[in-house]
Amino acid sequence: MRARRAEWHEDYTLPSLWKFYEPSRVSHGSYWHSWGTEQEVEWKKNYQLWMTFINEYKNRGGRVTAGSDNGFIYQLYGFGFIRELELLREAGFHPLEVIRSATLNAAQSLGVDKELGSIEVGKLADLCVVDGNPLQNLQVLYGTGAIELNANNEVIRRGGVSYTIKDGIVYDAKKLLSDVKEMVDAEKKKTGFVLKQPGIK
Repeated sequence: MRARRAEWHEDYTLPSLWKFYEPSRVSHGSYWHSWGTEQEVEWKKNYQLWMTFINEYKNRGGRVTAGSDNGFIYQLYGFGFIRELELLREAGFHPLEVIRSATLNAAQSLGVDKELGSIEVGKLADLCVVDGNPLQNLQVLYGTGAIELNANNEVIRRGGVSYTIKDGIVYDAKKLLSDVKEMVDAEKKKTGFVLKQPGIK
């Protein structure tokens, strides 16, 4: 339910992808057509074992990288990767270890650490600029940001990547996200699609 109700689906998930996400006996990744409490408990137990292993592997000197396998089971491109970072944190990684897994460790594993993976003179300045501190809350990396309560008792959003710098080109990340929403809105209008939860007519 958490994955199905993620707030970004309403604005950023194309109708065709939402259809692919739905429970099915034939679609890849939709094996959970009868997913209930018992399956959820077993899945959580499995994750506890896996997370213990990953954290111990890291603690013994193994290199762990962050990655995601989006496009099914309600994992949306651009958002699923941040969820992966949160899962590493849940596994016991320090926030700095999480960031290292997503940056330097990944670059080393791909053999491109001479060009990428850390901020150093001579390396490509591929960066993301965020209004918030991901070491305090990785959720500020989501495109939609994170919910906070300010000193005036007002609910605000903090974060969401503001700018992405790739190969020296600065991209307005909020504008890119807005462009995606416009594409999704246009497709919904064209097809008459209304996002509904599985099994609801």
